Amino acid sequence: MAEEEDDYMSDAFLSQISDVRPGMPMVKRMKDAMKKEVMIKEKNQQNRQKTYKEQERESRDAVLQTSISNENKGFAMLQKMGYKAGQGLGKKGAGRVEPIPLNIKTDRGGVGMEEVKKRKAEEELQHYRQKVRVKQEVEKQSLEDFRVRKRTEREERQTEGDLRRSQRACEQLDSQKGITAPRECWYWPEKEEEDEDVDEDEEQCKKEEDEEEEEDEEELTSLDKLHFLTSYLRGVHFYCIWCGTTYNDEEDLDSNCPGDTSADHDD
Repeated sequence: MAEEEDDYMSDAFLSQISDVRPGMPMVKRMKDAMKKEVMIKEKNQQNRQKTYKEQERESRDAVLQTSISNENKGFAMLQKMGYKAGQGLGKKGAGRVEPIPLNIKTDRGGVGMEEVKKRKAEEELQHYRQKVRVKQEVEKQSLEDFRVRKRTEREERQTEGDLRRSQRACEQLDSQKGITAPRECWYWPEKEEEDEDVDEDEEQCKKEEDEEEEEDEEELTSLDKLHFLTSYLRGVHFYCIWCGTTYNDEEDLDSNCPGDTSADHDD
């Protein structure tokens, strides 16, 4: 009678399967094969033949961990001269106790390569520090230039404002004294021209001003105009734009006005 086929519903067959859940048909013999493969790999790793460098390192470490014995000729000579193990060298025993450590060279660089690398690293560090220092100086200079530019712009705006105030004050004070035309065209504020009716004196003043500007190589700056105009107001009208006061005479002006500049009135 032929051998009976395996009964797939028997306990013998089901015991061979580690997990019978759907989607995980892992048979026991497959798990055994995987374990065997892992064990073989571990065994091969343990039995792997060591390289020459590994053998050399292990031999060197073993020798370094072993104390010098009496078989060493140098150590035997020291003992004959009274040296004892663990004692420092020298007549008073204050010298070296441990041997000079070994500095094994393991790379392929030539003699002096370490010094070259060290010098190169120092040069790179120095170059980096120099770049950082230059960058900081440039940033510092840029910040200082920015502050100077802003301060200059602020001073220019203040000068323009003081000049306009001086021109209005000059026109008003001159008119009070019956002066119909300014000493210089820019002593009074500029007026907008009307299309139909233009004052002849003003037109003549503008014409003379244009001719003077063409003849002069350098045009007066706002600061120059402010200086001349404030001097005129103080000398003719005894007026200070920063005090906002018309004084009785020159003596009263000199006694009670802090000075002839804006900075004198900041305190």
